[in-house]
Amino acid sequence: MKINLFVIILSFFLLSCGNKEKTKLQKEVSTDFQNMGHQLVYNMTQKVGDYRKLLDKKDVIYTYTYQTPDGKIDVVTEKYLFNGELSYGAYNTHERTFPHLDGLIEQGFDGSEFWLKHNGNILKDEKLLKGVAFNRPTNFYWFTMMQKLMDKGLIYEYLGGEKINDVEYDIVKVTFDIAGKKTSDTYQLYINKETDLVDQFLFTVTDFDVIENPYLMKLEYENIDGLLLPTKRKYKTSTWNAEVTDEPWIRVTWSNIKFGNDLTKEDFRK
Repeated sequence: MKINLFVIILSFFLLSCGNKEKTKLQKEVSTDFQNMGHQLVYNMTQKVGDYRKLLDKKDVIYTYTYQTPDGKIDVVTEKYLFNGELSYGAYNTHERTFPHLDGLIEQGFDGSEFWLKHNGNILKDEKLLKGVAFNRPTNFYWFTMMQKLMDKGLIYEYLGGEKINDVEYDIVKVTFDIAGKKTSDTYQLYINKETDLVDQFLFTVTDFDVIENPYLMKLEYENIDGLLLPTKRKYKTSTWNAEVTDEPWIRVTWSNIKFGNDLTKEDFRK
């Protein structure tokens, strides 16, 4: 995950140029691909809506619900400002993330600082703040992942085609070229040849040593204000062959999604 987004820079460039320059630059972006895998990912972003469309929406507020197989649940009001990747989460229910605390938990990223509050009081516990530093960019990334798969610094590898449950897929491996980091996460996308959508993908979480046995994420999409968003998600441990086991699913849903709420940077300060 990278904060300096190629697509954000590109979007501002397009807004400041004339129509002629727009056409020229868009043509360069749509044809200058590393390989077939890169082009397939680009085609997918055109189907769901690219990062410029998110920037046009300005911001989003939605309800994030996370349920583990043992029935524990988090219900979070998420708020993002797309320009700058500012993020806020109000944990109204937090049986999984903060089971030892009662009452409202708020956490945020204001562009420079991660912060945490419990019932309105600022918490400075380093261990808890480390969790905030993981949760805020992670939740933002999941919401914008399909668009951010065109970020600068990504490496694409086309792995071929495969038929799963009578559906034909192109498989694309995506890794991150992050300066100074020895390991980074890997995503293996299964792009539906008919719809151009990512129906499922494998992913690692190197920060928590989930590498050898990746997670398998399955997605269901919903059209929200002109964007196709994977609002229903479920995942569990798998293999690099995307084998589905009898292990129960972890389920995540996004609901009550509303763009264009006139949020400002002040809404993300502690």
